[in-house]
Amino acid sequence: MSEVIIINNGLLFDGTQQKASVRHIQIADGIIQRISNTPIPNPGGARMVDAAGKWITPGFIDIHTHYDAEVEVMPELPESLRHGVTTIFMGSCSLSAALGSPEDVTDMFTRVEAIPYDSLLPLMKEKKSWNTLREYRDHFEQLPLGVNVASYIGYSAVRSHVMGFEASLTRQKPTDEQMTEILRLIQEGIDLGYLGLSINTNFWDKVGGNRYRSHLLPSSYASWGELFQCIRLVARNNSSLQCIPNISTKYEVFVYLALSMIRKLRISLVSLMDIRSNRSIYRVLPLLSRMANAIRGKFRYQALPELFDVWSDGIDLVVFEEFGAGSRALDYEDEVEERKKLINSSKYRKWFKRQWRNPLLPKVFHRNFALATVVDCPDKTLIGKNFAEIAKQKGKSTEDAFLDLVSQYDKSIRWRTEVGNDRLKPLQRIVSSDQVLLGFSDAGAHLRNMAHYNFPLRMLKLVQDSHNAGAPIMSMEKAVWRLTKELADWHGIQAGHIYEGARA
Repeated sequence: MSEVIIINNGLLFDGTQQKASVRHIQIADGIIQRISNTPIPNPGGARMVDAAGKWITPGFIDIHTHYDAEVEVMPELPESLRHGVTTIFMGSCSLSAALGSPEDVTDMFTRVEAIPYDSLLPLMKEKKSWNTLREYRDHFEQLPLGVNVASYIGYSAVRSHVMGFEASLTRQKPTDEQMTEILRLIQEGIDLGYLGLSINTNFWDKVGGNRYRSHLLPSSYASWGELFQCIRLVARNNSSLQCIPNISTKYEVFVYLALSMIRKLRISLVSLMDIRSNRSIYRVLPLLSRMANAIRGKFRYQALPELFDVWSDGIDLVVFEEFGAGSRALDYEDEVEERKKLINSSKYRKWFKRQWRNPLLPKVFHRNFALATVVDCPDKTLIGKNFAEIAKQKGKSTEDAFLDLVSQYDKSIRWRTEVGNDRLKPLQRIVSSDQVLLGFSDAGAHLRNMAHYNFPLRMLKLVQDSHNAGAPIMSMEKAVWRLTKELADWHGIQAGHIYEGARA
């Protein structure tokens, strides 16, 4: 007997921007059978839901997650599901668990995505029963998933799988045979239904573990000639490219803008934000993409519709990867005494200060300790103070005060700061732009540093607040569309739209 669900009296936002209205829906065996203007009676045995005073929307789509590990432990992905997300994309930023040994997968994920090595490696050893892209796809048929899952083909995973992990962490070019195999795997993945290819050329993002710690990810060692071959293949298949450029210098944005004009290639890039270190960038980047798209580009920035704030345990935060002295301290993540010795050396302090204060050194992070507030510490008198206040109290520079506390407490001192999207008007401008795709939650990663699982609800609140203030930035129907059908249509998946015959 089929399972029947009837939802009556709900305000339906169907995902198309059509005016919301009260509708009544019948679902059978996961398919929307009927959308009615009048209440639908119980035919017998149906589950009846009275949605009076509530909204009915398509499930939200999260286009940028790193759930590749968590989905193996909690396949229901409850943190996303409870916030209305019913479709997630994995395989982002060139990373994927599809290919490679458990050790290789762990080393690629642990540092850049701040997933604990001691938890991830045993998990991969226990769960990783697949060795091919097909086996990985089929593996998900066996999981009791709570959401729909789609994945990119991660280029770091492909490159290391074909060349060998050690060789992939160098500027060594693939042999002709290896390049042929790389392209074959990408084609196979696209044919199997993977979303497309994800690549990463950001020098922040590094390998963890003990074997090759502090090397860049394999994708970042690839030459542009190598990458172009892969990108052309993606374009020929009318597929998607998800990429993270060198986000400190930002020059590579021009390369990706040019690539987006290749026929049939869709590019989404991380990310557009009103960052405190550069208050004009959120205006400039959309102008550039608009010009490319006016020619024949198919380019979008990923963007969060909310404040981008981060928490850090001591110095263990990815933003410190963007300059050499910060990255050096992260090399000793699990070696407390070695890191303390490094941080306490006068040579290191001079290096750290020189780079921290250098106005010409490209940056995303604001590098202003006056904007960073202690939220937990063994010394409770420090809680609620920013590092500039603590430095003044101690009669030291802010850098020395910060490093002294990291040396003394290591990960036991926890602090918070706001990186961007802290101003209402610029944020409204970003989410209203037709140059962005909403989403960049990083769900499943940076578990101690950030949490944006509820970004769709934050978007709806942002828009509703604008209505309440008498200056609506868009209709609520458009807001729902931006979180559902727009994302589905861009990526070529069947989701984000409520209509008769659709998958519920």
